[in-house]
Amino acid sequence: MKKVITYGTFDLLHYGHVNLLQRAKELGDYLVVAVSTDEFNLNKKNKKCYFSYEERKRLVEAIRYVDLVIPEEDWEQKVNDVKEFKIDTFVIGDDWEGKFDFLKEYCEVVYLPRTPEISTTQIKKDLKK
Repeated sequence: MKKVITYGTFDLLHYGHVNLLQRAKELGDYLVVAVSTDEFNLNKKNKKCYFSYEERKRLVEAIRYVDLVIPEEDWEQKVNDVKEFKIDTFVIGDDWEGKFDFLKEYCEVVYLPRTPEISTTQIKKDLKK
């Protein structure tokens, strides 16, 4: 069984997120999604989420491509997650290109193109207009 992992905040869930999760699942048999906790978003990413971690986790769990949701609590946990869950492929959006190449020592690293016309940042900007 080939296992894939990806990470994200998944706030204001939209079809770009679903596209990413679908493409990630196509790379393996089992998809683990690490959803950033509220504390991690606020203290390390300087992001305030609209939905709480529990709400975002529940939304991501409802997507048929996702097999398991775990919390992302810090930047450093990725190597441990790859080892603990016996991950074969790490997937993330190509806006992070090169940032996670250090994981190549442990698994394949794939940077997937984002859905160009949609992002949570753009939704937030549009809502302020």
